Amino acid sequence: MTDPFQPTLESLSAFECPDWFRDAKLGIWSHWGPQSVPRYGDWYARNMYIEGTDQYRYHLRTFGHPSKFGYKDLVESWKAERFDPDGLMDLYARAGARYFVALASHHDNFLNYPSRLHRWNAAEVGPRKDVVGLWADAARGRGLRFGLSEHLGAAFSWWSVNKGADTTGPYAGVPYDGTDAAAEDLYLANHEHYTAGRRPDPVAPWYTANPGWHRRWLDLVTEMIDLYQPDLLYSDGAPPFGVHGMEPGLRAAAHLYNTSAARHGGRNEAVYTHKERHAEVRRIGVLDVERSQESALSPVPWQTDTCLGGWFYDVRAVYKSPAHVIELLVDIAAKNGCLLLNVPQLPDGTIDEECRHLLKELADWTDLCGEGVHGTRPYRDGTEGPSGVVVDGFREDRVAWTQTDYRLTRRGNTVYAFQMAWPGDGRAIVRSLGSETEVVSVRLLGAAPVEYHRIHPDGELVVELPVRPPSPYVNCLAIEVR
Repeated sequence: MTDPFQPTLESLSAFECPDWFRDAKLGIWSHWGPQSVPRYGDWYARNMYIEGTDQYRYHLRTFGHPSKFGYKDLVESWKAERFDPDGLMDLYARAGARYFVALASHHDNFLNYPSRLHRWNAAEVGPRKDVVGLWADAARGRGLRFGLSEHLGAAFSWWSVNKGADTTGPYAGVPYDGTDAAAEDLYLANHEHYTAGRRPDPVAPWYTANPGWHRRWLDLVTEMIDLYQPDLLYSDGAPPFGVHGMEPGLRAAAHLYNTSAARHGGRNEAVYTHKERHAEVRRIGVLDVERSQESALSPVPWQTDTCLGGWFYDVRAVYKSPAHVIELLVDIAAKNGCLLLNVPQLPDGTIDEECRHLLKELADWTDLCGEGVHGTRPYRDGTEGPSGVVVDGFREDRVAWTQTDYRLTRRGNTVYAFQMAWPGDGRAIVRSLGSETEVVSVRLLGAAPVEYHRIHPDGELVVELPVRPPSPYVNCLAIEVR
């Protein structure tokens, strides 16, 4: 049988987002690996080799100089000794997650699964566990779709800093252990991207032009797909390494879709998420927006990826509140998106009490209002009212919602109007239905039936609310129409 997808933009543009993703609305992400060990935040494997950064100083004072205790040694310190994927997945499913994404590899060139191609992996070093495989079994055992995130594309240039040395102090001129030939397969032969004496921040270029690394990336990502048959594959950037021919990123996307189609009677059920907004490229998969959103309703599905605190566990992180996460979820779902939420894990595999509290609050809210989220589609423009998120880089400020702000979804004959702020006067006024829409009944989810009336000629719906809201967070009106 001929593969339905070829590794070209023209062929991959036939991608249609599967209904499972459009229905899911919420995914949980385990952005977890050796960089969690210090409990000191994202990009640790890079910044520990950049003299003068907070993570460099922390590493020097906690573990020792990176010429003596480098990342290869930190990897061995990751034991994941209390990792309980089944227990965690129960919490995630209860909180309303419909898909789960496991980190297969970050920019550190370390794999969280037993690779046949790369010895620096979690089955042979550190935990001695198939972390990805354990996650996959736990997620699929609870009916969740399973995805992988790969961040390898940028690794070759991102990690050239391990070839440096201090310029001052007692270790001035002493090379970091990234120059250790015995560990070159971890640290990479990437001298071409290292420039001595210049602070290497930010990373430039994100994707190397090195053809050897292009081949290596494709081999590893193909291995991931073949081992775990993911329902979703996330690349941290645009499709690597270009889109003008049959580049590796397009080959990986085609392989993902073709292997899925082979398992589903010729129909692709997989999703490739990437961060390229150009219309011609965007349509080969689903746009992923890191720590931000689409400002308005999108005609095609998309995804926000964000985290409660930092990407890797960070003792300094300020976590999002339950209210903020719920508002994000509702706003994103009403604009045709999904929320992929990272729950930071401690190096032993557990999550802290703040995360457990968030998941409990989210589970309780889902019991009340989840019917207005899962399996729905945006209603009309999806939004009503003056307030909205600020789209500006990685800015994620909580919105100062007003009682005139609603987010609107629909399933069948039910329109769900999420009240982004509980009105102080005891009345909810919904203006988006229009005079042509007949209202049959109105329910306040989690409460007794409510009284309502229409104001003509514009057809505004006025709902009389109870004194106390059912939820301390966003509440929802279920409006039966015809």
